[in-house]
This record gives sequence, structure tokens and C-alpha cells, in this order.
Amino acid sequence: MPWSIADVCRMSGVTSRTLRHYDRIGLLPPAGIAGNGHRLYGEAELLRLQQILLMRELGLGLREIRAVLDSQADRVAVLREHRRRLLGERDRLETLARTVGRTIAALEEGRKNDAMVKINRPENLFAGFEGSQEALAETGAALDAEVRERWPEAWEESRGARAAMTDEETEGWQRETTAQMIRFAEFMAAGKPVDHPAVQAELDIHYASIGRFWTPDAAAYKGLGQTYVDDPRFRENFDRIAEGLAVYQRDAMVVYADTLLS
Repeated sequence: MPWSIADVCRMSGVTSRTLRHYDRIGLLPPAGIAGNGHRLYGEAELLRLQQILLMRELGLGLREIRAVLDSQADRVAVLREHRRRLLGERDRLETLARTVGRTIAALEEGRKNDAMVKINRPENLFAGFEGSQEALAETGAALDAEVRERWPEAWEESRGARAAMTDEETEGWQRETTAQMIRFAEFMAAGKPVDHPAVQAELDIHYASIGRFWTPDAAAYKGLGQTYVDDPRFRENFDRIAEGLAVYQRDAMVVYADTLLS
């Protein structure tokens, strides 16, 4: 059965003005026109509208949406991809909700005790925010390009390791990377020298994390630390956590390389 434009507006929450606009630009033509001149929509148009709304939710522009719909791509495959991305967004929002919940609980506890809230793990304040994930993605891309240019054999080694990681493993590695940067910042704020046993123990974890993808020798490990300082993308992400953190971690990596990798 065909549905009128009023029916579609009621079911979807889309305004009649938007539907008429979609018709004008060829994104969603109606199935037909009723005798009174009103647009009529069938099941195919409703399914197409659902895909349009899904892609709008995922941030695609109308031109991109039309290109996808006009490409005659397998509809089930496209919907599966939409579902995958939506589930990822759901997980991010659940993490964000837990983040806000922890902050509320900490603030209420502080108010109850009439005390300033102590943040033991400041990275917990930012879990789930898109900005932190974008920064990590930027840093990862920069590292990938740097390794590929300076150590091509290592890049080949790391490419296979990265391809074998699941989305969950990748996300876990990204979160641990952020948490470790915070721990180095805490050492720096506490005034611990870079050769302090606690700092060097943290470098064991850092080196093992890098070792999941490639195994740098002393010179390469020092070079990676220097990249943290010299590459503005790296340095910005370190300095976003604490001013001077990139230099502090580089110096700690030099000590580690000279002591254990030479």
C-alpha cells in the first residue's frame, strides 16, 4: 500500500519540507503522485529513507548519501556496515555514560565530605570522548608513516600484526596508550628523574607495547623517542596531557635504550 507524505512524516519524524527537498534533488523521489497532487511512497521508498536517515546519523552529507544509494551496492551489506558503525557508537556512548557516572559519584562524595575531589586517574575523565580517539588515530597514523619511512622492514613486520588485531584489541591498546602517557605525566609532575626505577619499569611496558608491532633496537627506540619531540602531531598530543611530556619520555627512552638495548 502507498503512504502519503503526511503518513511518512508521522512515521519517520521527517518534515514534509525535507521530503520535498529530497525529491527535488533526486535523493528520494516518491513512488507516485496522487490525484490531489500529494506525493505517495511505497516500501522501497521507506527503506531508502531509512538508509538516508542512518547515513545522516553517521555524519554523511547528502551528496555522499546519494552516491552510496546510486552505486547499487548490496543493500544488506550496506546495512550491515551501518549496523557495525552504530554498535560502535553505542559502545562509545555507553563508555561516556559511565565516565559521567564516575564523575558524578566522585563529586557527590567530595560534597558529602566537604573536600576537594582527588583524581587518581585523570584519563578516566575523558574516556569515550571523540576528541581523544581522534588524537590517538592521528598519533597512530603519524607513527605508521614515520616507521614506514625510517625503518621499512619494521613497518612490514608491524603491518601484519596490526591487521591481525580485532577492533576490541585495537581499542584496548589505544586506551592503554593514553593511560600510559598519563602515568609518565604523573612521574614527571612528581619530579622523578628519567632514570628512576619506576619510570624505567614503565618503559618496560612501553617497549613491550611497541614490540607487539615491531622490535626496535637501541638506535630505533631512541629515534622513536626523538620523533615524539620533533613531530608536531606527536608533541601536541603529549603536551595536551602535560607540557614537556614528550621531552621527558624521550629522555627516559634514551636511558632505557642505553641500559637495556645497547
